[in-house]
Amino acid sequence: MTLEDKNLYYVGGIVRDEILGVKSFDTDYCYEGDAIEFAHSKGLNIIKENPAFGTVRVVYEDGEVDIASTRVESYPEAGKLPMIHEIGCSLKEDVKRRDFTVNSLYKRTTDGEIVDLTRMGINDIKSGCIRVLHKESFIEDPTRILRALKFSVRFGFELDNETKRLQDEYLANINYDMSFHRLKKEIAETFNLNCFAAYEKFVRHGIYKLLGEKQCPYYLTPSIETYSFTPAWIKYLGLYNLNNLELTRAEKRIIDWAERLKKESPNNNTPQESILLRKIWEECS
Repeated sequence: MTLEDKNLYYVGGIVRDEILGVKSFDTDYCYEGDAIEFAHSKGLNIIKENPAFGTVRVVYEDGEVDIASTRVESYPEAGKLPMIHEIGCSLKEDVKRRDFTVNSLYKRTTDGEIVDLTRMGINDIKSGCIRVLHKESFIEDPTRILRALKFSVRFGFELDNETKRLQDEYLANINYDMSFHRLKKEIAETFNLNCFAAYEKFVRHGIYKLLGEKQCPYYLTPSIETYSFTPAWIKYLGLYNLNNLELTRAEKRIIDWAERLKKESPNNNTPQESILLRKIWEECS
């Protein structure tokens, strides 16, 4: 069975990556209309439905894929989950909720036509430019700052001047009433790439301030990439106050043991990651 329909589109990263000629990690579908109704009408093997957001997960080619309905949404509370106003809107309305022009392209599944509604997506991909779609973008969702950082190191992209100005403006006046759960997810995805360049920009651009108030930057060296560490993001950010993030028990154990090693010697129960983290801390101090 081929997952095709004139109203079904590939969207976002998979279209971007095809233009860049790189492997894509995810396949995201968008249906211009109600994706749940579409899945039922096609007799797809449905695993999960989320009517509130108009998304549906189906079995396809021995795997699972998500299909999202086109939708209109807004952010009544900055930094929190959006409010959905309409399911099944036009692509012209749906594109307004996208983060950057490079992720705003749709590719029709039937004939492969690429739809660039911002008229800047294709050019920005080719020129390596990260551009928000509107001036309230970071205020609505500050996790986009981490996503921009991730794309900058993955693809060598840079923020356009206006997007950089808007980022600087937000980082100078952060609203900490945000979803730190979503922030942690983006932090983990960015720093699990184990790329020192990401951390260098994280500090130089003041992005570390998103972690919470009264944070101080820590200066690491490129050698940090050579340390074997799971999860990698902890070795980069373990020096910061991470109280706002929802750490797992394993993550908290690594950091707690690294703190204990200030006064104690390691024993058989000491995680190797804690010993390495302690070494990193000492190198910074």
